[in-house]
Amino acid sequence: MKQKTHFIVTGAVAGLLNGLFGAGGGVAVVPLLEHAGIEARKSHATSIAIIAALSVVSAAFYLFNGKFDFWQALPYLPFGLVGAVVGAKLLPKIPNKLLKRIFGGVMILSAIRLLLR
Repeated sequence: MKQKTHFIVTGAVAGLLNGLFGAGGGVAVVPLLEHAGIEARKSHATSIAIIAALSVVSAAFYLFNGKFDFWQALPYLPFGLVGAVVGAKLLPKIPNKLLKRIFGGVMILSAIRLLLR
């Protein structure tokens, strides 16, 4: 029962944040997966898979409601794909402790940037 509740809460939080903020759902998913006992690298990789599916659904919703411009997004895609491949290849090489520090630092910098805007 506890595991089922964890799935429901993690999925609902990730979906809500993804729908509101884009791929920001990963910010919530990674710590929740780690709390469930999944090591950092697997948490990040699993989060990416979860967020990818949620992003497709969110993008389709925005597209059908006239809130998404494919042509505006297109120039970013090739570079984003290259970055995704590089990141996926680097992930297994980064020690868990360092990965957690990098992730935490990015979260802190993002929060500061949002607060100062």
